[in-house]
Amino acid sequence: MNIVILAAGMGKRMHSALPKVLHPLAGKPLLSHVIDTARTLSPTRLVVVVGHGGEAVREAVGAPDVQFALQAQQLGTGHALAQALPLLDANVPTLVLYGDVPLTRASTLKRLVETAGPNGYGILTVTLDDPTGYGRIVRDAAGQVERIVEQKDANEAQRKIAEINTGIVVTPTAPLAGWLAALKNDNAQGEYYLTDVVEAAIAAGHPAVTAQPDDEWETLGVNSKQQLAELERVHQRTVAEALLVAGVTLADPARIDVRGSLTCGRDVFIDVNCVFEGDVTLADNVSVGPNCVIRSASIGAGTRVDAYTHIENAAVGANAVLGPYARLRPGAKLADDVHVGNFVEVKNANIGVGSKANHLSYVGDADVGAGVNIGAGTITCNYDGANKHRTIIEDNVFVGSDTQLVAPVRVGRGVTIAAGTTVWKDVPEATLVLNEKTQIAKTGYVRPVKKKN
Repeated sequence: MNIVILAAGMGKRMHSALPKVLHPLAGKPLLSHVIDTARTLSPTRLVVVVGHGGEAVREAVGAPDVQFALQAQQLGTGHALAQALPLLDANVPTLVLYGDVPLTRASTLKRLVETAGPNGYGILTVTLDDPTGYGRIVRDAAGQVERIVEQKDANEAQRKIAEINTGIVVTPTAPLAGWLAALKNDNAQGEYYLTDVVEAAIAAGHPAVTAQPDDEWETLGVNSKQQLAELERVHQRTVAEALLVAGVTLADPARIDVRGSLTCGRDVFIDVNCVFEGDVTLADNVSVGPNCVIRSASIGAGTRVDAYTHIENAAVGANAVLGPYARLRPGAKLADDVHVGNFVEVKNANIGVGSKANHLSYVGDADVGAGVNIGAGTITCNYDGANKHRTIIEDNVFVGSDTQLVAPVRVGRGVTIAAGTTVWKDVPEATLVLNEKTQIAKTGYVRPVKKKN
């Protein structure tokens, strides 16, 4: 089977310089959703017809299995499909999809293809309470499809028809060139409609058959930011329902955004307004507090992620406690039972079993052993203005508050670092390290008093 995705439209109503099919839904372009679904059908040829913003589209979705055809002038859907003909295998049917219709299920498309068989002309239709604006499916007295009539060309009786054309069709490929070449543009929009091909197919002995999706929203397209927002909510609601069915507890299914894949174990709890991007895995008994952002990360069993914590490209072990207001940046790897508390940032660092950094600290480009306590206000000074350097803190080190560790530096096992110390030399095991300071207390000191006006 060939699959052609029409993606040449400008999308004027989006009011954006970005091509319409590249506007994101659930974190990836509309067109990428369609391509991903198409791939599940294992097409022999996958062709995207581009036009407005074609170079940007090619750059965004280009892949070895995707070919591109150019529609230099937007002269209608029939004209767009004609541009793809040289790239198609004439011996197999062609399924036509749209780059701005992102949520059609693969099962629906399989149903359409199976209904049409190798010789039929299949049309995906929907029956709407209000079909205004859509092309109507006109049937004869026996219920067989005769033609499709666009809204602007329909008479009063035809406008009362509730079954509409979604635009998604599957057609025999060998005769398609002749059918498309015969299209006329003597219609209200002056375009070559793909919808007119159905009459040519019927006349040539290819029966026109229909199939319908399980849900109406599968066929909804995007022509405006309002419609994009509506489809985003549809998609997120579907994702939330799947999570609930799988046993995840959501504080409010209407307030979760998954912009990638979210895999959850048993007894996972997710509070409101959380965003998951990329590939995220939450193991058994993970609890995620409100307003967290987790991107491309794995969280171990029993870990608690408190409110407003941000995690990106990080791995967290079991029974850890994160946040509130913690930030794990790319390369952070936390072992089991680690605590990373409020306003603590970890970047490109390994933190060992049971270690804690509970307050107001930065741990970057570091290897922290097991059982380490990092006091409030501690900073690993990893950047010398040109290069990054690593800090090594071995097991069971106690780091006092307001410590600066100037990398490259190694702190041996069991060391105690006094509060307010700057460590710029390696420290041997089981020692106390501090900077000598002089503290002066002056007697008889009187504080200044604010003068009255």
